[in-house]
Amino acid sequence: MIPDASLNAWLALSLTRGLGGEGARCLLKEFGSPEAVFAASAGSLKAIVKADIAAEIGKGIDDDLLAPVLAWLEDSNNRIVTLAESDYPQALLNITDPPLLLYVKGRLDLLNQPALAVVGSRNATQQGINNAEAFAKSLSDAGLCIISGMAHGIDAAAHRGALQGRGSSIGVIGTGLDKVYPAANRDLAHALASQGTLISEFPLGTPPLATNFPRRNRLISGMSAGCLVVEASLQSGSLITARLALEQGRDVFAIPGSIHAPQSKGCHALLKQGAKLVETAQDILEELGSCLPALPASSPAAQGADSALLGQLGFDPVDLDTLCTRCSLTMAELSAMLLVLELEGRVSALPGGLYQRIH
Repeated sequence: MIPDASLNAWLALSLTRGLGGEGARCLLKEFGSPEAVFAASAGSLKAIVKADIAAEIGKGIDDDLLAPVLAWLEDSNNRIVTLAESDYPQALLNITDPPLLLYVKGRLDLLNQPALAVVGSRNATQQGINNAEAFAKSLSDAGLCIISGMAHGIDAAAHRGALQGRGSSIGVIGTGLDKVYPAANRDLAHALASQGTLISEFPLGTPPLATNFPRRNRLISGMSAGCLVVEASLQSGSLITARLALEQGRDVFAIPGSIHAPQSKGCHALLKQGAKLVETAQDILEELGSCLPALPASSPAAQGADSALLGQLGFDPVDLDTLCTRCSLTMAELSAMLLVLELEGRVSALPGGLYQRIH
């Protein structure tokens, strides 16, 4: 991306010390553009913002401050999108505090694709991780971009599953885009940067401060048509994302779990408050039908694999070992296929490790 004077002004405004998003939007409303803000007189600036902030703006654009960002933009995979551009996520224009600009690494086209937020506990159970990955894969195959926060546990599983589908995934992070947090998700961050998208509203170099993550959460929910909570304790940050989604007029979905599991308490609390209980990906797709893009026909190979498994499964309960023998599949391959079919509402898991095709 080749920076220009307009982008420099947007960057400079966003980096002005003491100027928050609300103040910046008030200046833009009054003067029309960042360039006009920097050209305004001290007196007219003081009518909108405090004197010390007006003085900062009056110093003009600091080239030294912009230099690291302009160097970062030399990478063709890096972009900055301002709220005046068509590439800016249009859904964010409907929230109360859209960021002035976004730092973007990866695919710009995903920013305005129909999307669903998938969030949950960092300390997830293995079943929760499996559910997050399988739901995300099915929903991504249906054309939804899956948005999450790059955290351990459910977030990471959702990204992994979504990257396997056609809808791909966006990671919204709470640091500058030149940092990876948590460091253990470095490989996932690289995968998102090459196959999906990473975005942040925070300037380069911003560390993982605790106050950043609730702000990040409003973007996760704001860019999405709905928010699915897979697992969450009562203290989980994912409940903040769900609350923000409700405030933004988005649908909230929750997967129920054991009444004895701490990771299910948050989901059950959401269900008591009116969140929509989901057992399959199809439950979500039916709710979001008007938001979904048209689906291409599934490949003959995929249809054949599903049909073969369903044919061997039949309508009588059968165990996994028997199915492995019938279908000549490994246990891992079979488990993955059954989980997807279960999420699609075509197969039912029964007590004792048995599975049954649904009529």
